[in-house]
Amino acid sequence: MSRFAKYHGLGNDFVVLDRRSGGSPVEPAQAIALCDRRRGVGADGVLTVLPSSSGVARMHVANADGSTAEMCGNGLRCVAKFLADEGGLSGDSLRIETGAGVLECGLLRGPDGKVAEVRVDMGRPELSAERIPMATAGRFVDRQLEVRGRAIRGTAVSMGNPHLVLFGPEREEAGELGPLLERHPLFPNRTNVEFVRLSPEGLDVLVWERGCGFTQACGTGACAALVAAVVEGRLPAGAELPVQLPGGLLHIQVLPDLSRVLMRGPAERVFGGELAPGSFGFSLS
Repeated sequence: MSRFAKYHGLGNDFVVLDRRSGGSPVEPAQAIALCDRRRGVGADGVLTVLPSSSGVARMHVANADGSTAEMCGNGLRCVAKFLADEGGLSGDSLRIETGAGVLECGLLRGPDGKVAEVRVDMGRPELSAERIPMATAGRFVDRQLEVRGRAIRGTAVSMGNPHLVLFGPEREEAGELGPLLERHPLFPNRTNVEFVRLSPEGLDVLVWERGCGFTQACGTGACAALVAAVVEGRLPAGAELPVQLPGGLLHIQVLPDLSRVLMRGPAERVFGGELAPGSFGFSLS
């Protein structure tokens, strides 16, 4: 039997596999099978927790389509909660290795002693097109790109994974534009796409996630959206601001010198179980 746990961060849900004692990340076909909402466990992605020489553990992210993501903010909060509540680790903070480097996760506990929220130092946002990566040069800030003959303005940000933040298009267009922009030729590794509106307090964000489609929440997307709002001059840096996603609120802070982005939000355990050998036509052990 192979044990798993199901977690979510604001409805962005994951299968968590603990392989710190040995093993490797799931193969693409395994991730697709596990994430299937009718024949599998059902999730937006699979988080494999692996040993690390630079943190308490390493997080590998597999999307629902089997592709690999460099980073996942909601997933990282879920892994931090899993390690604190179920993984035998104690303390007020954990350093977890990700594809975006080793990130510090502060643990905010509820009255029951279990982790209720996680505050993550997401590190420095990357605005250089070459490092996002994009097939252009310089910063892509409030710049124009074309999709099916239509000119759209956006800002590209990497939070360890690529994002294209749009303030212009109507939400009704998101279902058409999301998949087209995800695979736009400017993004050799594809991109996440944020459809953003200013709210009285902060931002309202809908995210088309690379390899998943629309999700209830995206931690790196919320961070990228606020970075874009700051560099475009729409919102000031420095304060922790609310970012509303379909699944709920995240609180994001962009430092004035753009050296760090801090994300605070919940993570919840849904259930755990065991996968029978060969239950998906192959072994997951």
